[in-house]
Amino acid sequence: MKMNDINKQSDKELEKLLADKRAAIRQFRFDISGSKAKNLKEGANIRKDVARILTELSLRNKK
Repeated sequence: MKMNDINKQSDKELEKLLADKRAAIRQFRFDISGSKAKNLKEGANIRKDVARILTELSLRNKK
């Protein structure tokens, strides 16, 4: 997910997306422990998306 995509979304959409990404991280961790996950870079990409969303939300709250 790119920052341009995140900038265009509303606060409520970002909150929902953040909850979805956090659930995806949790599911990814369970898949890793059960040896179901094949793509290990997926976890890093999800964490980066969460960081981008949190950054945008914090910037909006400062304004």
